[in-house]
Amino acid sequence: MPASTIDYAFTARSITGSAGDPTYAGALSFMRRRYTKNVKGADAVVWGIPFDAAVTNRPGARFGPQAIRRAATIFDNDPQYPFHRDITGELAVVDYGDCLLDTGDHQKTPGRIEREAAKLIKGGAFLVSLGGDHFVTWPLLKAHAAKYGPLALVQFDAHQDTWFDDGRRIDHGSFVARAVRDGVIDPAKSIQVGIRTHAPEDCGIKILYGYELEEMKAAEIAAAIVERTAGAPTYVTFDIDCLDPAFAPGTGTPVAGGPSSARIFSVLRQLGQLDIVGADIVEVSPPYDHADITAIAGATVAQLYLGLLAEKKARLR
Repeated sequence: MPASTIDYAFTARSITGSAGDPTYAGALSFMRRRYTKNVKGADAVVWGIPFDAAVTNRPGARFGPQAIRRAATIFDNDPQYPFHRDITGELAVVDYGDCLLDTGDHQKTPGRIEREAAKLIKGGAFLVSLGGDHFVTWPLLKAHAAKYGPLALVQFDAHQDTWFDDGRRIDHGSFVARAVRDGVIDPAKSIQVGIRTHAPEDCGIKILYGYELEEMKAAEIAAAIVERTAGAPTYVTFDIDCLDPAFAPGTGTPVAGGPSSARIFSVLRQLGQLDIVGADIVEVSPPYDHADITAIAGATVAQLYLGLLAEKKARLR
């Protein structure tokens, strides 16, 4: 069957509805959503943050937003699994493009991200951010906390990211400690899932280690997350290295012994009870990927965020 549209990201007349572009052609916005800087009327805004100057191992996550958008073409047209619904028909989603950063002055990076994120969420749209390395979550948390107050953090990750710094350092391994210290997140309502490394501090955050996940069903993991967040406004951050490298080889700091993509996607699917106010997917590094395995996993995480949001919108009607 010939495609009914081409370059839908530019030619779409509405911010709802499916495209008909071939999966191998057309403008590569996220799920073929319209590229626009006008977010009026949008339920959700997808935004890329191509930054990887904070990595401590292998760089390349600056190419993450491009790769995730390319992989997301497979989610258009058909009802999206596992929600069995046309997410983009029910939810007004736009692709805002990427954050413009000064590659020669990284100290300006957090401020730029925070200001633009604050502008995007001001009107009430749900922001799905595509990283970039995990440092970008720090200014994103600040922007969301400014609107919603101290947040519950749900962090899918192989690393705790609780190393303390001087508050100015550009580092993807210290944003959680900084967020606790500055009151941006509430550690008593925060949880880290899939941790397979050790840091000097846990900052009072509940940890589900990788080996613990092996003994738990997906429903039990989801229940632990729901119980910990206790109904608070919640930010979900997903470092793709939460997954075992067999399922996500394209990342800067892979750690063996992690959960499968199927297990963690099942956990995400069961988080509809959370009051999620913002979310991101970070650390997808295409130079180390194979056959878009990691990019597809990252795009799936973002699609799951939107599916949960579509269900929430339907419940509130």
